[in-house]
Amino acid sequence: MTRPDGRRRGASVRAAAGQGPAGAHRMPDPPRQRRFSAGIRLTAMIVSFAAAVATFLTLTVVRPHGQSDTLGTTPGSYLGVYVTGVPRSFQPVHSFVSATKVKPNLLLYYSSWWEPFRTGFAVRADQHGAVPIVQINPLRVKLADIADGTYDRYINSFAKDIRRYGHPVIVGFGHEMNAQWSPWGYRHANPATFVAAWRHIVNQFRKDKVKNVTWLWTVNVVDPHAHSSDPRPWWPGDNYVTWVGIDGYYRRPSWKFAALFGPTIKAVHMLTRAPILISETGVAPSAGKAAKIPNLFAGVRAYGLLGLVWFDAIAHHDWRLDDEAAILAFRRAARQTPATR
Repeated sequence: MTRPDGRRRGASVRAAAGQGPAGAHRMPDPPRQRRFSAGIRLTAMIVSFAAAVATFLTLTVVRPHGQSDTLGTTPGSYLGVYVTGVPRSFQPVHSFVSATKVKPNLLLYYSSWWEPFRTGFAVRADQHGAVPIVQINPLRVKLADIADGTYDRYINSFAKDIRRYGHPVIVGFGHEMNAQWSPWGYRHANPATFVAAWRHIVNQFRKDKVKNVTWLWTVNVVDPHAHSSDPRPWWPGDNYVTWVGIDGYYRRPSWKFAALFGPTIKAVHMLTRAPILISETGVAPSAGKAAKIPNLFAGVRAYGLLGLVWFDAIAHHDWRLDDEAAILAFRRAARQTPATR
């Protein structure tokens, strides 16, 4: 799978000077000829050195801190995964790739408030051609305190770590805020306060001149039965959001992409024309993983979305790709997407 930002890795250039056969003898040059030959050799050395420098500059990507290529927005460009055990270890990613033969170009992890940016994990992700997504969860803190600057020291530290990392990072905050199961969300927090906190975080990153962040505003699929509401009150505005994420899962055999995600996509389009990523998804065992995975990928293509992030973990249901039929369906579907070409 190619990098979504199309970046080539740098390479160092070494020049080695060759010598003639040991013990070779030759007659000494006359004085003028020696001076002429020395001039030629000096000119050749300068030209060779200049060529080496030019090659080095061509092959090496030099990036000021905090500046990186903008992530592309071609539909179907992204295929990501969350695997239990990251970011503490990169081994779960290796295991996923080994099992599925699919190499993701987005790697999701969740970050508690006060947790620093996991630079080590981000570096490993970049080495494997992937962009990290970090979802910051404001647990045990008040949104109002974030908005009024109480935690600016932490926010600035996080921002500067990302700037020093220097490659693309996708950052979300308080995901699924339109649902009721998180303390920062629906029925627990005031949407206006959430918006103020979101804008304050973005403004602090801008103050710190962090330019390598894609801001991912993530909502849960609108579902009255699951008490997840219309996301409009939580919208921070186009100036504060780069991409929109939608989280949704297949829980029943009868569910299809259009019914599961369609109403929320429509609601998002009433707010913004920002690109949309299915930022968390999976299929419950009872819904039939092998049968639903092709529908998931086909839906992403039909709606022209950026791609999807598979949630390969256990949470209320076992969403993992843990049987041959599901793995084969995932592999086949992934090979039909631009993200794997």
